[in-house]
Amino acid sequence: MSKKIRVLIADDHPMFRAGVASTLSSDPRFEVLGQARGGREAVELARNFSPDVVLLDLCMPDLSGVDAARAIAAQDVHQARIVMLTVAEDAQSLMAALKGGAHAYVLKGVSGQELCDVVERAYNGEPYVTPTLAAEMLTEFVGTRAPQGVAVLSVREREVLELLVQGLSNRLIGEHLGLAEKTVKHYMTEILQKLHLKSRTEAALFAVRHGMH
Repeated sequence: MSKKIRVLIADDHPMFRAGVASTLSSDPRFEVLGQARGGREAVELARNFSPDVVLLDLCMPDLSGVDAARAIAAQDVHQARIVMLTVAEDAQSLMAALKGGAHAYVLKGVSGQELCDVVERAYNGEPYVTPTLAAEMLTEFVGTRAPQGVAVLSVREREVLELLVQGLSNRLIGEHLGLAEKTVKHYMTEILQKLHLKSRTEAALFAVRHGMH
């Protein structure tokens, strides 16, 4: 990889934050731009540095990870990927994070190597949820969906969704299907509306639940 993935870390526990920074810095794929002690500082540093990926603790005293994610998304022109790194293992926290714009949700017990891999996957547009939580989340939001499931989608929308599950970005999906990136974005909007989903991550998990992988 010629271009390093530029990462910002926010956590109110200094030792843990330093450990994450050390793990990422030791991997040639990443460059750690800075460390924030809380959500408000994370928003400010994101404004100054325009990172590719922001690692956020979910629970911080001054501004929660979810609120920080929303603020970063609102000010960020190139849309940094948000990775929640937290101890919260409940579906409610997970859903709040995803609805707030998180692209990945990782528990703090994860190994250093796995964390690095998840950060890279998030940067490449691939959604990720810690496997132990994925099934619980699927039960919560798939159970409320219309029984016809993917049957409401057109053939082209299903093709887009199948490629999304493979972790492809809108640009790469467009290349596979011979479509402009803007057209793929339109299809993604239609997919989310038809399935009553909030994000690409929910769409990918919905697709996996329905055997589209």
